Amino acid sequence: MNLPAHTALFTPSWHAELELGYGRFGDSTRPVQRRHKGPLRVQKHLYAEGPEVCQHIIVHPPGGIAGGDRLDIHASVGPDAWAQLTSPGAAKWYRAAGPAYQQLELKIAAGGTLEWLPQETIVFSQAKAELTTRIALEGDARLFYWDVVALGRPASGERFDEGHFQAHLDIRRDGKLLWHERQRIRGNDGLLDSPVGLGGKPVFATLIVTGEIDAALMERCRALAEHSPVRGDLSQVPGLIIARCLADEALHARAWLIELWKLLRPALLGRDAVAPRIWST
Repeated sequence: MNLPAHTALFTPSWHAELELGYGRFGDSTRPVQRRHKGPLRVQKHLYAEGPEVCQHIIVHPPGGIAGGDRLDIHASVGPDAWAQLTSPGAAKWYRAAGPAYQQLELKIAAGGTLEWLPQETIVFSQAKAELTTRIALEGDARLFYWDVVALGRPASGERFDEGHFQAHLDIRRDGKLLWHERQRIRGNDGLLDSPVGLGGKPVFATLIVTGEIDAALMERCRALAEHSPVRGDLSQVPGLIIARCLADEALHARAWLIELWKLLRPALLGRDAVAPRIWST
């Protein structure tokens, strides 16, 4: 039977869930929970820095997120445990008639540390990406978090002319709100080129880390942008350090974040920065 030309083909959506938990046992951090539903999972846990830091690589086998897809990720770090989560490559949000969703819930117990260090998110023109992130810290829990977002595909000459990107982020400590932000950028939005928006840069990145640093280290961090193609800066708010940048390419933004991580991780987390091998493959 021939379908009329205007009839849309049925494309199934994916609902994927991933639930991770980490606990401290002696001098090591070990996974205590690993449950997945649908095409979302982690590879074997790694100990590139020794047993104290448990590294997991989150994998989304379909390789991209389309309209109607929903990803739910929950990670819980127990007392004195240390987990580092990253990804093997860019997350791609494809053009679609309807929205796709990602919900991220992170919980870190007192004494625990979580590093959320994914590679970039690429939002194609005509995609409708809606992301929600909630982070709950208990007691003296520590967090190192970043994200890199590329709107459109500049290397292919694709501008973000249609669709939308929407993101909500809440960080709380013992129930008290530390950081709240909302972003909504529409295709061909005036903010894309406005000097008070993205200033014509298709890539933007954010780094948030718990703690405080002295003026000397803050200046060292700020000086990194002077030798980088990004436009970036940092600020200190009560209990958090916030860094942001604009860039022409995701690789430039990610390289800037990594250099900041190399300076801030020893000062705030007490360990030298060891880049996951997956970043070099």
